[in-house]
Amino acid sequence: MTAATAGGAPGSAPGTLEEPQVRAMFDRIARVYDLMNSVMTAGLHHRWRSRAADLAAVGPGDRVLDVATGTGDLAVELASRVGPTGEVVGSDFSEGMLDLARKKVGDITFEWGNALDLPYEDASFDAATVGFGARNFSDLDRGLAEMARVVRPGGRVVVLEITTPQRPPLSTFYSLWFDRVVPLLGRFDDAYTYLPASVKRYPGPEGVAAAMDRAGLERIRWVLTAGGIITLHVGERP
Repeated sequence: MTAATAGGAPGSAPGTLEEPQVRAMFDRIARVYDLMNSVMTAGLHHRWRSRAADLAAVGPGDRVLDVATGTGDLAVELASRVGPTGEVVGSDFSEGMLDLARKKVGDITFEWGNALDLPYEDASFDAATVGFGARNFSDLDRGLAEMARVVRPGGRVVVLEITTPQRPPLSTFYSLWFDRVVPLLGRFDDAYTYLPASVKRYPGPEGVAAAMDRAGLERIRWVLTAGGIITLHVGERP
């Protein structure tokens, strides 16, 4: 859910924050982040994580990396696929999020990591995923390239993310919600301003696919669902 780094000088674009600010923000909101995510996704995020795990195409005995794991929900879903003989590693830069993930489940390795400089050997995982965290990468190309690097040949990289719907009536409601309602909540915490702005900055499906192509992935495809609010991308390492 969170990311390794989400840079940008203050004022460079709406909702951008320096990396230390973003890390502090996610540490601060860790205990309410699952609730916020439920609100932003109408409570359907667990269903989409299940679809992301399907696209990762992992099975018993496989080793999987979940980047920007947040409180670990996607890692938990992946663990159900690889079974007791497999391994799931959840990596995040927010210790606050990782603390909650470790309390949620004990048989998954949750550890600190920078998504733009992953501390893992080349081709050391059967798949790599990121759920609701790619939009926080300060360098999407670099983050995807790192994910591709640590996946074995033939393995998959899966990206699950909130995106901006383009067609009414959902686009109209979406704009009203994020442009009018959510900024009011920003009076209580700047997270309510940053998180919606990060969605708006995130590229459309074609842009993400192009970034995955630049990362060296092939057989790239995506699913646009929930009326255009959610995209799931998958690509394979040659």
